[in-house]
Parts: sequence; structure tokens; C-alpha cells
Amino acid sequence: MKLWYEKSMSVLVVLLLLNLMLPVYAADTVKVEGGLVEGVAASGVTAYKGIPFAAPPIGKLRWKAPQPVVPWSGVLQANEFAPACPQQIYPNTASMNNDNIKEMSEDCLYLNIWTPEKSAAAKLPVMVWIHGGGFALGASSVSNYEGLELAKNGVVVVSIAYRLGAFGFLAHPELSAENQAGISGNYGLLDQIAALKWVKHNIAAFGGDSANVTIFGESAGGISVSMLCASPLAKGLFQHAISQSGGNFGPVKKVKGGNVYIQRLDGAQAQGLAFAQRMGAKSVAELRDMPAEKFLKDTEAVTMGGFWPICDGYVITDDQYKLYAQGKYNDVDVIIGTNSNEGAMFVPSANSEHLTGLLKQSFGSMAEQAQKVYPGTDDAVALQSVRNIFRDTVFAWPSWSWAKLQRKTGKSNVFVYYFDQQQPPMQQGTPLRSAIHTDEINYVFGNMVHNFNYKYTDADKKLSALMMKYWINFAKTGNPNKPGLPEWEQFKNSAGPVLGIRSGRVYMIPQPNLGQLEFLDKYFRSVRDSE
Repeated sequence: MKLWYEKSMSVLVVLLLLNLMLPVYAADTVKVEGGLVEGVAASGVTAYKGIPFAAPPIGKLRWKAPQPVVPWSGVLQANEFAPACPQQIYPNTASMNNDNIKEMSEDCLYLNIWTPEKSAAAKLPVMVWIHGGGFALGASSVSNYEGLELAKNGVVVVSIAYRLGAFGFLAHPELSAENQAGISGNYGLLDQIAALKWVKHNIAAFGGDSANVTIFGESAGGISVSMLCASPLAKGLFQHAISQSGGNFGPVKKVKGGNVYIQRLDGAQAQGLAFAQRMGAKSVAELRDMPAEKFLKDTEAVTMGGFWPICDGYVITDDQYKLYAQGKYNDVDVIIGTNSNEGAMFVPSANSEHLTGLLKQSFGSMAEQAQKVYPGTDDAVALQSVRNIFRDTVFAWPSWSWAKLQRKTGKSNVFVYYFDQQQPPMQQGTPLRSAIHTDEINYVFGNMVHNFNYKYTDADKKLSALMMKYWINFAKTGNPNKPGLPEWEQFKNSAGPVLGIRSGRVYMIPQPNLGQLEFLDKYFRSVRDSE
């Protein structure tokens, strides 16, 4: 008996010692590339904020493709958002929504995850959000992008950062010379691809299915989604895509034109040389030695539309319109859509005289034809026409072209929406207004308490719940439909149909503003033919 007792105690002591030697982690501690991370659980969802997916792009890594994560020791407390990528801050402005950017740093390549699961065997669909901001602004920490409400409905939500402005899209002959592919620029897109690769390798540990990933984004994020759908570097990294107010289907030119034409590498390198000259740098080495703050004083470096993705023959291989016409793209299920009055955010005022000048400047010999679809019978009509020109050229025509081309040359599902929900007042006494750029975001994320305190009604909340169901169903299967929901028919041809979203309801409608879109199609064809 004594011998048995002594042996048992010896075994127990050994087990205790072994246990003390093994680290003990909380239930929400997960192992990923680089080390261990611990999140914060609330409302049935665990949030992991500020997980690095690449090495800090600083020093010699400024203007380099993203490099592997630098490992860390111990457990990373993933309870706060990482700093935003360097940019110009516009506090308290509805147009930028930079309400949660507290600090900035070039060390900004981090992502955030919201998951309702603890088990790696759950294999939930994954939704990866790419923020907007004209490739110069924005961050994954903006409160509108909180993934809690979506995650509650059975998906793993990921939001990612990417380098912005000159930090993300500077091309320069010296940078091209040091690159094996002979190209430069598009570092921000390479960041997005690196984040998607991280998701593919690590998301299972958070209960996500790496073989069922949906990328979704708005504005520049939607344009990014479009570019990733065309990039061979992103092939296989996602199975579905949602673009909210974004698409890259304008002609490729040497000189970038607004937010419609992207430029070739030679034009982008000339832009980079001019930037270096303004900075007083004689070489890329001198540019890399300069503090980030100096670049933020340069208007072009921080302005939306200043530095932009380019057609480099590597990340973006060619004119995307031509690629889609030839069937050369990642043929995945898509939801594509725009808002009814996108341009109102960007065009506060205009009159008949302004419209006349804009038509001549924008459409040249086709200005008279343009005036038939963008009339200016009085100043009020002219203002709306100027707004519609912005809406259609930057958002609606690229989105419509995408849907039309993929329906013709692809095999996957194509669904299109038109968001025309009147927005409630932001403060006492302000009127209801039409849906401008970014207005659909809170409905998609179910965040009805953000966006500068719009007084959302019960009807708004019901509409948000419906839109979330469509988005989540699509993430699960590539089809937004499910028994009990109003049927969302697939886009068939240039005339639609599309899902109209208005007055708290959804219903199928013909393609809105078809006359304007057909005119722009004719105009951009002439531009492309002249290149």
C-alpha cells in the first residue's frame, strides 16, 4: 500500500511539474504566423485587433513588396486597433469617416478579426473588408467597419490595412530597377494580396474556412476588389467578391485622368520623379531617409486621386475592360452596386455655366451628345447633372461595365444592386436626403449607431437586417437568395435587372440611368480606340 501511494505521488508530482512547464493560455488565444494572439470576447464574438500580417514597411522596406511577419515572443494582446497608415486626417467630416483614427504610423500592416467560434473545425465563411478613401485616406479602425454584427450571424469578418498615397503607390525608375520584375508602385495592392494570403494560411484557427473567402469593399475598396478580381496574383485567394461603388474599367493612359483613367508604368514613374524633385531628393535612398511627415505636406501625396494603382503589367496586367472582354480574369461570384446620388458628396455646388465647361472639358467633340443626357436647363438641373456625371463616370459606368462584361464572358453568378434609400437626418431640423457615397456601409455592417449619429428608424434597421442576410448568404454560397427573402434575380444584360433598395424595401428594377451609361460606354470606347 505504501509503495503504491509513493509511486502515485511521484507520478502526480511529475505531472504537476510538467504542467507548470507548459504555458497556459486563455480560451481565446490563437497561434498564427509570428506567434500567439489573444482577443477579447463580447456578445458571443471574439475580436482580435491589430494582428500583423507583414513586416513593418519602414526604412529600407519603404516602397518594397510586403515581407513576412516578424515573429514575437509571448502572447500578443490583440485588443486595440493598430495605427492607421500615414494620411491627412479630416476629423468629424461625414465624407471621410475617419472617426476612430487616433494615431498614424508607417508600421501599419495589421488586420482585425471578429469570430463567433472557438473551434478551428467550424469552417465558417470568411468576409474580408477592404476600406475606401481614394487610396489616400481611411483605415480598418473606422467605427462603421466594426464586424461584430456581421459575425453574430455566423461569419468570420476580417478587416485589413494597406499602404496609402505616395507610401502605397509611388513608382520611380530607381524602384523599378531594384525590382526583379522591373516594376514599381502598387505596393498597396500587394499589401492586400499579402493579407489575403495570411487569411488563407491562418483563418482556420479562428473558425474560418480558407476555401470560402469573400472579399468586399467600398469606393477605393470596391475598386480594389475589382482589381483583385483581374489580377493573376490574387487567383485562388477568394471565391466571391462584393464591390460597393467601385470598379476599374476605364481606359489605360500614360497620364492618369481623375479617378477614371489609370496610368501606365512610364507615366507613373514620371509622376514619381516629379514627387522626388518636390521633396528635394536626388535619389530613392534620400527619399527613404526622409521622415513620413514630410510627405504628408505634399498635396499630391495625400489627396484622393493623387497617387493611385497603375497598370504595371504585373499586378494589373492590362486594361481591365479588355481583360474582361477576353475572359482573362478571376471568374468568381460577384455582387456589384452603386448608390443613387454618389456625386453629391463630391460636388457641393454647380450651375449651368459650370456644367457647360465641364461637358466640353470632359467629352470634347461629344459634348453636345453629353448634354442630352446631362441637361442644364436651369442651375438646379445643372447641379444634379454635374453630380450625375461624377456618379456615372467614377462609380456607375465602371460597375455596369463590370456586370455586363462578366455576364457575357464569365460563368459565375452576377448580382447587381442600386441603393436609393433616403437617409435620415443627422441632427434636428435637417431634411431627409438621397443616398450619397458611403451611405450603404452602415446597412451592410448593421452598425446603425455610427455614421455621425444619423437618426436611423426601425425601418432602416429592418432594411439593414435584410441587406446583411443577402451579404451573408452570398458569402456562404455565392448566391444572396434564401427561402423567405425577396428574390434577387441575376443581372442578365445591359438593361438589368438589378435589386432596387428604397423606402425600406427591395424589389427588382431595370438598370437605372441606362441612357447616361450607354452614352459613357460610347464615349469611353472612342477614348480606348484613340489610344
